[in-house]
Amino acid sequence: MAGRMVVGSAALAGLVRPASAPDPAGGHRVLPVTPELTGLLPSRGLRRGSTIAVATGQPRHSGGTSLVLALLAEASRAGSWCAVVGVPTFGATAAAELGIALDRLALVPNPGPDWATVIAALIDGVDVVVTAVPATVSASVANRLAARARQRGCVLVPYGRWDGADVTLQVVRGAWEGLGPGRGRLRRREVTVSARGRGAAARPKEIRVWLPGDELTRVIPRAVAAAAGRPAATRPHPVASSGRTVAGVSRRGALTLVSPT
Repeated sequence: MAGRMVVGSAALAGLVRPASAPDPAGGHRVLPVTPELTGLLPSRGLRRGSTIAVATGQPRHSGGTSLVLALLAEASRAGSWCAVVGVPTFGATAAAELGIALDRLALVPNPGPDWATVIAALIDGVDVVVTAVPATVSASVANRLAARARQRGCVLVPYGRWDGADVTLQVVRGAWEGLGPGRGRLRRREVTVSARGRGAAARPKEIRVWLPGDELTRVIPRAVAAAAGRPAATRPHPVASSGRTVAGVSRRGALTLVSPT
């Protein structure tokens, strides 16, 4: 089913549910995440009103997008509305394969100069808002958006540098698997994800997981991996693989594309 293009920042108000409308996730204060990531978050999920940043790392495309997809998947399955702003290469196919409901996903690929206005409008009516962080965003604007998210019960997920986040997640190391001497193909990637933050998240944490490549991920217990010198054999869990952006076409529902201009 083809998606819709909504033109104009004011049109965002009609796209998302009013802030006073019933919560589609049942009013739960913590939205679920995939089990592999629960140990990195102090509430073992996405606590409403919190700011969970995903640092881009070096190079920029070092697994951060796959991590964002993994954060959204369970909340979307549970009925939450999600939005992704300022990521024109976001893979709708990968999102659908992961189980993200495209009919409850709004994409704003290029928010333009009204970025803060777009984010504020989405915070008012969307459960989880992911946004690439503009280089020019000021601390005062960032603080106002985080405060608005706390007030509205939205989970704000900045993708990039964001000082003052409750938790910051980052892929700090990674190695691909699948290539042999002169043959093979990239199949999966073992990555280390770190978490640091404030309050209950002040103590740094790390986990190692498989991120996409063969569309599988596994938690790698640190003690077992260190003893054996390789990942422990645990049951795989599906996680989306990187994919090409598909503008509004999916077997799983309608993808909403939003233009603020």
